[in-house]
Order: sequence, then structure tokens, then C-alpha cells
Amino acid sequence: MLTYTLFFTEISKQDLPLVGGKGANLGEISKIDNVKVPPGFCITTEAYQYFVKASPVLAGFLDQLNDLDVEHSDAIQLLGQRIRQHMESLPVPDEIRRQIGQAWQETGVDYAYAVRSSATAEDLPGASFAGQQDTYLNIKGIDAIVDHVRKCWASLFSDRAIVYRARNGFDHKQVLLAVVVQRMVFPEVSGIMFTADPVNGNRKIVSIDASFGLGEALVSGMVNADLYKVKDNKILTKQIGDKKIAIYAAPEGGTRERALPDEMPKCQALTDEQVLTLAAIGKHIEQYFGSPQDIEWCFADGIFYIVQSRPITTLYPVPKLADNRFHVFSSFGHQQMMTDPMKPLGLSLFQFSEPYDHILVMAGGRLFGDITSSCSPEKKQTGLDRMDALMGSAIDEIKNRRDLVALLQPEGQPRMSFAQLKKLAGPAMRTIQNMTTNDPSQAYHVYGWAEEKISEAKRTLRQLSGGDRIRFIDRDKTEMLTWVLHGKMMGPFMAGMLSFELIDRLSKRWLGDSKETEDLGKSPPRNNTSEMGLALGDLADIIRQYPAVITYLHQADDDTLLTGLGTVKGGHHVKPVFEEFLQQYGMRCTGEIDITRPRWREKPSQLIPAILSHIQSVQPGEHRLKFAKGEKLAEEAAKSLSTRLKKIKGGTVKAKIMDKLIKTYRGLAGFREYPKYFIVSHFDLYKKAIMEEAEKLVHQGVLKQAEDVYYLSLTELEQVIRTAHADQQLIADRKENYLEYEKLTPPRVMTSEGEIIYGSYGQQDAPTGSLPGIAVSAGVVEGRARVILKPEQAKLDKGDILVATFTDPGWTPFFVSASGVVTEVGGLMTHGAIVAREYGIPAVVGVQQATTLIQDGQRIRVNGTKGYIELLEDSQVNPIH
Repeated sequence: MLTYTLFFTEISKQDLPLVGGKGANLGEISKIDNVKVPPGFCITTEAYQYFVKASPVLAGFLDQLNDLDVEHSDAIQLLGQRIRQHMESLPVPDEIRRQIGQAWQETGVDYAYAVRSSATAEDLPGASFAGQQDTYLNIKGIDAIVDHVRKCWASLFSDRAIVYRARNGFDHKQVLLAVVVQRMVFPEVSGIMFTADPVNGNRKIVSIDASFGLGEALVSGMVNADLYKVKDNKILTKQIGDKKIAIYAAPEGGTRERALPDEMPKCQALTDEQVLTLAAIGKHIEQYFGSPQDIEWCFADGIFYIVQSRPITTLYPVPKLADNRFHVFSSFGHQQMMTDPMKPLGLSLFQFSEPYDHILVMAGGRLFGDITSSCSPEKKQTGLDRMDALMGSAIDEIKNRRDLVALLQPEGQPRMSFAQLKKLAGPAMRTIQNMTTNDPSQAYHVYGWAEEKISEAKRTLRQLSGGDRIRFIDRDKTEMLTWVLHGKMMGPFMAGMLSFELIDRLSKRWLGDSKETEDLGKSPPRNNTSEMGLALGDLADIIRQYPAVITYLHQADDDTLLTGLGTVKGGHHVKPVFEEFLQQYGMRCTGEIDITRPRWREKPSQLIPAILSHIQSVQPGEHRLKFAKGEKLAEEAAKSLSTRLKKIKGGTVKAKIMDKLIKTYRGLAGFREYPKYFIVSHFDLYKKAIMEEAEKLVHQGVLKQAEDVYYLSLTELEQVIRTAHADQQLIADRKENYLEYEKLTPPRVMTSEGEIIYGSYGQQDAPTGSLPGIAVSAGVVEGRARVILKPEQAKLDKGDILVATFTDPGWTPFFVSASGVVTEVGGLMTHGAIVAREYGIPAVVGVQQATTLIQDGQRIRVNGTKGYIELLEDSQVNPIH
């Protein structure tokens, strides 16, 4: 005989399939010492299955539900109502009723009960179904309990629950429902407690909401509850809410609202001592579960009762370090214009051994830099403000907050010695000095040196195989990134950036404005990203001559795109140019710092939307003419600046200084994009070698598919090759983790306590209702917004404004067609800003939630001079993502 009921004391987390998330959590809480849980029992999912199988028509209803489009709300509402009515009309089988009655008698027939649903996909670490099904309070007697159990089963098909499951990919047939029957506590005070601050994520702060009576008044938003925040056994915040009503149990069953006496609303619902006691209980429960908790509690007769605890699913994970010191982390993805999560293989390319192992840490599938030592008030800005203005603002906020500055410890400095830092930084500093005193073109020898390094890695990888290949990659990537960050490349890179800043600063000091700097940045020589954009434009101009090729590209697939060109009229003219482009730039793609992202050479169809948009929105040769115009404007700006300076006091000397800075900047500005090109070129070589080894592992039966190596680190991959064994469960778990990471929004700056520091835009002269951002490329433009999340599916027409989460070099082809650019991430010196200035199109970056607040097809105005977006009208076209 099946068991249809289990007491809380019999339940553990392993019983989740039987009792659902809420039931499993109650079973675990009941095991925690010194935590009071009202007794009760669960009616298992086996009872639910027995109940629904008794209906011959319900299966058909569920099939119809799975076939419905989630956006068809009317159809969902109608079918959901039919399912609920049908279920509430079904009798509860005798054996289920008998077991419920027996459990009720053992728990106490003289008590009232709360009857709550507990779904198998509820209150889990990766999904919160809280509140999706119904709860019934103060239920008395076995008949009423059985009746409300049936109502709970039916509530699995409320409109909200149906839509939530559909949008989160849960099969309606697979989600089962248990029911919690718990002895009622009639509290004087009740509420919700988060053991981490739900607003900023601080794991050290306990946040407590409290109101009089039952918690339903608080949950339903009927009262403004008290808010208490506790840290280290001290009350930080105490906000007394206006609690005018409360919900209490009614003598006949159910609940009633009651107006509170005049003196009660402004009283503290809990005393200070009670607040601290409750916070300590919350941390005790958190310690048991090993993660921050969302806890429902109530207070009656001098005792705190816990009636539910579930994991908080909205917090961004905190980077894990071995010490217990206070740290500050900045998002590496925001600096590199790629905020998507990376797979384990991609992350491992940025993992280093001592003394560099602390430089980048992982959290939520993303990389973060430890910038603790840069946050002391006496330290100058780290330069992150140029990469992302909100990030810079967040660091300034830390420096101005006494509570955070007090946590900064001298021993929290980087573990590299001064000698090591000097050795690493020496070549870069010497190059910067040489660049500003000599001809900047001398830096061009770095290109030849870098190309030889790429060729050297290529030759070595060809000679190696198996584990030797992977071990070489692990060594070479550290050496390669050291060259970029501290060796020959950083000198020209920094000299170019510093020259630009000095030009801007001195122009404002000497002339009162810096109006020439915008044009000085246009069309710099030897910028490999600009050259890539020009080459793609050349390819598009050849393709536009052959209508049959254009038609072919609309339906071409990656496997046959190039070979199929030979069967199309004009294709034999296009094919060699396309192949030459891929030979030169095929290692690039969007999000290219993640080695697991498909390169253009692997999936050339990613380029088709940009090519077709170019053909449609740009005249033949226009991209070359625009670049030449930019060169001329830069030359004229340099002359204008020099002429203006010569007219002021001391102008001859100042003009000479400025001419030298301009020469340095123009000579080195193009180098800004080369370090990433160098990195990505190496990553492409690594990927080719890794995927060759992966195919061998598939052939040996060690891996199911080659792409499974994406979910292994380099070290793990080497071990798999050596042992001819792969942990399939580990790979499966990491695939699930990656899907969860995709749902997270990474913070720009966060502390080791989990607090997210948001930063601000400061004072802005912007219209009411506009979206603030950072002005990075001057000008004002109106046009249709194209919100692009996946470039391979995008379409830009002439005059469209590109709206994206971020842009890296892989997005460059779209800049030719765009009339303006808006991104959620970025700063003055990031890729999108520089390319926008080169192309002379207005751009605003750092616009938070731009891709959700701006509708695809909506008409907007981009003010790239003052830094804001105006929403002019609603979308009139179907979204194209």
C-alpha cells in the first residue's frame, strides 16, 4: 500500500519528489536545533497522481495546455478554468482521505491548520515558484482539510502558475503537487526575513519585515510593514511602517481583516531585543542550509516560529576566496564588452597560478577582478571609469563610504611583491616614455613581433598532440596574456590613451573647450578592427553586384555556405573574397573573449545579416569614402587646434606640445584594438587544437559530443585525455549551471559581502522620462531602434539605431549601417565608443536595461552630446532579435 502522508519529522531534502520544495524544506527546518516549527504533515505527490489518474479526461486537458502559446492569455485562462473546475468536482479517493484523517488525528484534532501547496519545482535553488499556488488558513475539521487539499491540487493550474511554468520550460505533466498541512499559530506579529539584503545583496545584513497579526496582510501589500536591518548583531536600519490593519483568524474558520487601534500603527511590531533574536535565528537557519534564505516567521506567546524557509534565488553569487578579508571586485566582462556567462573552458583560459591566481576570480559563470587595493580613498582612479563610467562611479562611492573604507585592510593588498610588479610594469613604462619623446611609428615593430609569436604558437601546436597540446596551451596562454598586460603591448596602448586624455585636458585648460578631440579620433591608421569593417564592406560591395548570390545568402547554412557559392551565378567571383576575409578575420565573433563562442570561420552565416544590411543601407564604396573623410577631418582638427593655440599667450610652445601629443595619439590610436586581436588569434589556435582532441575523444567513446569539452577546464581536459575517462554527470551539471547563469545580471562592482555597488550618472541635463547614460560620441540622431540580442538574426536598415547589451569587435560590421548606437555597457574608451567616434555616429553607452526599456522598432532620439535617450513613440514593427 502506498504512503500518501508523511510527517515533517519523517521528511528530508531527499524526499523532494514526494513532498515538493515547501514540504522538503519544512522537513529540514524541523531538524535544526533551537528552531521552532509548528508540527504538521505532507500529502505526497503520489496522492496527487492517484487523484488525477482517476479522471479519464484530465490527460487530454494537459495535452491541450502543453500545445498552447504562452502569449495566448485568453486561451490559457479558459482552459485553466475548465481544468480547475473539473478537478474540484472529482471525489478524493477513500484511501487518501483515510490516511489524511489518521495524520490529522496524530497531529491534533482540536487545532486549526494552514493548508498550503508544495510543487516539485517550488522553492528550489534555481527556480522560485513561491505563491504560484494557493494557501488556506485556519482550516478546521477533517472534511474542510480534505476539501482544501483538493483546492490546492486544482490551484496547480491557476493562470499565473500555468504561464510561469511555460515561460520557465516546465512540462505541465511533469510538475506534481504535494500539500502541506501545518498546525496554525495565531501570532501577535509575523513577517518575512531575508538573511541577505534583497536590495543590494549584502550577505552580512539580515532584512526583516514585520507587521501585526498574520503575515498575509504583509504579503498581499495591504500594510506598510516595519523594516529592520541587522548586521553583526547591531540594528542598522529601523523604519516603522504605517500598519493600520491586520489579519487575524476568525472563530468560525478562515481569516478576517481588522482595523488596529490608533496607537498601534506607529508602534514597533518587534522590540529591538526581539529583532536581534530573530536575526540570529535566521543566520542559524542559513548556516544549516548553506545559502541565504527567504524565511516566513511568526511570533506568539513569546516564541518565534518558523513556518517556511526557501533559498533566495535572485542573488548574484559571490566570488570565493580563501581568506576572510573584505574584498572589492569589478566585472571583467563589463571592461571587455561581453557580459554573457562563459563556459568552464573559456573561464579556464583566464585562470593563472601564483602569484597571479588572485587577479581574476569566478562567480556566476563570469570573471571578476580583485580591485580592493585600488579602493582606498587616497588612491587615484584606476582608469576603470574610462572603460565603464558607472563602474568608476561605484568605486568613488566605496571611497566615500566610511563603513566600507573601514573594512579595507592593508594586508589585503595584492600578493605580488614590489619587485615582481616592477619587473612586469617596467617594459610598459619604458615604452610609454619612448612613445611620448620619439616617433610613435617605432611602435609598429610590435606588430611584426606579435605576428611571429602567433606563428610560433601555431607551429608548436601542429607538432604536439594529446595531453602535451593541452599542457602547452595552459603554459602559453599565461605567457601570452603577460605580454599583453605587462609587456611590449601595454606601452603603445597606454601611450595612445594617455595622449588622448592630455589633448582633451590641455585643450580645455588652454582654450576653454576641446571641440577638436571628437574629430581627432576618426579613422586612425593601422586599426585592425576598422580595417576588418572596411574589408567586410568591400566584400558586401562585390556581393551586391550579383542578385543570385544575395538570394542564396538568405537561405545558406554554415556547412555549405562557401562551397555552395560555386553553384550560384556570380558566386565564383564572391567565393575567393569571402575566403580571404575569413582567412584574415575568421577567428573573430561576438563575445570573442570566450573561446567556446562560435568563430566566423566556424559559422560564417553570422556575417550574413551585417553584409545584407550593408548592401541595403550603404551605397557602393560609401564605407571607404566615409573613412577617407574621417582622415581628412582628423587632419583638419589637428591644424585647427594648432592654429588656435598659436594665437594665445605662450601659444608657440603650447602648439608644439600639442602637435607632439597629436602625432603620438594618431600614431598609436589604432593600436588600441590590437591587443585583443592578438589574444583572439591565439585563442583561435587553441580552439582548433582543443577541438581536434575533442573529436578524438568522441571517436574513442569518452565524450558524447565534441562540444562537451566546453564544460571542462584545461586541467580537467588534460586529465580526461590522459585517463580516457570523462565524468558525464559533472558535464551535465555544468550545462544546467550555465543555463542558470544566463538568467543572472552580473554586477559592475560588488564586495565580498555580496553587496552590489551600482554607481550613478551624476547630474545630467536630461528631459523627464529620458534614459540616462554616458555620452561617448557627439551628435543627436532620431531613428528606429533595432534592439539586437543575437547579431546573427539582426537586420539594420538605413537610419536605424543599434541598441545592444554590449558591443565588441565582432559587432563592428553593424556600425557602418547604424545611424546611432546605444548599449547597456561601456565607457569613453571602450570598443563601441571608439568605433562610433571613428564613424562619426552619435552614441550613448551605460544605459541600464536599454534592451528591455527600449522596444524594438520604437522611434527614439539619441543625444550623444549630453548622454541620454528619449523615447518618442511605441514600437510599430515586430521585434527582430
